[in-house]
Amino acid sequence: MTRHVLVFYGSYRRDRQGIKLAHWLVNAITARGDSAELIDAKAVDLPMLDRMYKEYPKGEAPPAMEELAGKIRAADGFVFVTGEYNWGPQPGLKNLTDHYLEEWFWRPAAIACYSAGPFAGVRAMMGWRDTLGEMGMAVTSSILPVGRIGGAFDADGQPTGDDGARLVKSFPRFADDLNWWIDAAKTQRAKVDPPY
Repeated sequence: MTRHVLVFYGSYRRDRQGIKLAHWLVNAITARGDSAELIDAKAVDLPMLDRMYKEYPKGEAPPAMEELAGKIRAADGFVFVTGEYNWGPQPGLKNLTDHYLEEWFWRPAAIACYSAGPFAGVRAMMGWRDTLGEMGMAVTSSILPVGRIGGAFDADGQPTGDDGARLVKSFPRFADDLNWWIDAAKTQRAKVDPPY
């Protein structure tokens, strides 16, 4: 059974380092036999949240918002790639996420986090776990932290050094955890409608 995973990335900074991790994850998920698509908040370019997708009359949401809503509804699961900004989540990714609600329900999410230093974004990850759970997603217990993101990938986007080696070693468990929850959620949704 092929799974379809959306990989969300949210930095708007000029010299984005985490995008290397996001691209690598898309390729790594695909190499396992599933499909993955990168959703780059900067490229989608939703406005600062004024009206959620559900608050627009049918057919009146901005085209980028409408297209992304369809992609979220069609996905089996999600990976959120988040950097750490002052112990918190990236505002670009949070803004994109907040435009939707029901579209996220009853699907699992996993978090890959990173930072320029050795703490690998885990402080931002803790806030994301609560946020994604509140938005109706089942958040996996496995995380994928990458410290010193600037040196964790080579010029070709391949993991390198000690931090890159830790990423490669940790990825299979991370992916297995997400896939287990994807399969469980798909099976349950096929048996019974979600309770709300």
